[in-house]
Amino acid sequence: MEFAEYVSNDATSLAELVRTGEVKPRELLNLARTRADAVDGGLNSIVMRMDAAADERADSGDLTGPLAGVPFLIKDLAQEYKGYPTSYGSRSLKNDVAAEHALVTQRFLDAGLVIFGKTNTPEFGAKGVTESELWGPARNPWNPERTPGGSSGGAGAAVAAGIVPAAGANDGGGSIRIPAACNGLVGLKLGRGLSPYGPQTGEVLFGMVGQGVVSRTVRDSAALCDAIVGPDPYADYSAQFPTTPFASDLDRRPAKLRIGWSTSSSVNPNPDREAVAAVERAATLLTGLGHRVEQVAPPYDDRSLSRDFLTIWFAQVYAQVVDIKARLGAKNSQFEPDTLAMAEFGRHSGMNAMIAALENTRTYVRSLAEFHTRFDLFLTPTLATPPPRLGATATSPLVQLAARVMNAMRGGRVMALSGLLDDAIEQNLGWVPYTQLANLTGRPAISVPLHWTDDGLPLGVQFVGPLGSERLLLQLAAQLEEAQPWIQRFPAPHGVV
Repeated sequence: MEFAEYVSNDATSLAELVRTGEVKPRELLNLARTRADAVDGGLNSIVMRMDAAADERADSGDLTGPLAGVPFLIKDLAQEYKGYPTSYGSRSLKNDVAAEHALVTQRFLDAGLVIFGKTNTPEFGAKGVTESELWGPARNPWNPERTPGGSSGGAGAAVAAGIVPAAGANDGGGSIRIPAACNGLVGLKLGRGLSPYGPQTGEVLFGMVGQGVVSRTVRDSAALCDAIVGPDPYADYSAQFPTTPFASDLDRRPAKLRIGWSTSSSVNPNPDREAVAAVERAATLLTGLGHRVEQVAPPYDDRSLSRDFLTIWFAQVYAQVVDIKARLGAKNSQFEPDTLAMAEFGRHSGMNAMIAALENTRTYVRSLAEFHTRFDLFLTPTLATPPPRLGATATSPLVQLAARVMNAMRGGRVMALSGLLDDAIEQNLGWVPYTQLANLTGRPAISVPLHWTDDGLPLGVQFVGPLGSERLLLQLAAQLEEAQPWIQRFPAPHGVV
């Protein structure tokens, strides 16, 4: 098999070629690694190679599962692989070797995937861009001066560049959907409780985080979600799991849907014209497919939601910093200034603020649930702007120094009075104000690549559904993929050669 054939197939079709004996897992692994060697020096999407483990699996001759033999990458955050470190993008954890597989990793392996590396992520996945001090920035294959998004930015870049057809990702505030939108990919965030977490930790961020993938095709997202969705023996509760595979229903087209769309945001009152165009063109396409599409006011206050989201997030970062210091010792704990600022704000805000923010989520849940009594889906841009240039959201050296000083002095009160939270909302969420809604409410949401800017950059659109609507979201995405195919769109600098 030549690279052009490899990259023209998705994971589903590659697995079929393996099943019929037309290609061997070793051949696919070699193609993936050769591609990585050729392009990743300029993208920095893969931060750890796992060649010995991959070689053993590819040559074992006993791979089973629906995706047996397909090369795959996992995220260097909450997708632990036994015997290898999982850094979470942090210098503190760069040598923290996992004693066992994460449950989601085991399910990827049970599906027959050949995992050969880990992808780049920001420290603790706490940003919408992938720019850590430990690994350096990941770059967007469509324009290497731009971000591939985050926190699953390395995964998005690797898939868009043709290294693998799909890669592991997870999403606590948009970290599957943002890189999908930045890289011209499909990204489904499953509803709360469907994807497994642990056994290293319990449910993260009170259920806001879910495991998943980014992929080039809808059917790959469906197949990979089928592979990981299921009962979790370590879960605090049991979700209502689908009774049949998502992939089995992709050929069924959804009935006429009621879809409300909006580009409005209090966090970013002036979204880029390309973001507006992405949704307007999606609305036109949907109307042509027979759906009823209507412009609506957003069913929630996104500025209030952003404040509550960051209050909870900063409390989580503080807990992570405390835990790492306790496990590894303060002298061995090295954190980025932005992380220290988040942690100090979380410490100062205290339990009452976090509990109040959690209580406020009821407002968003109710508002969105009421919206879904009138509309089947809520359509927004995934991004308010095209993918920013590298470093565009980075704090200045002076602010970084101030953050270290404030953390050392426990200056959270000063930070709160200084308007840090409002600055964080503008800086970190201003270009991605639409994605946190699904995390706080536990609803499923999907980003699909329906728009490219005049400069040739992807900019996806997002659909948010009610509880249990994953199948509907995938069916609609498959309908859109059929109407406006994207699988053969490749970044010019790294396209098929």
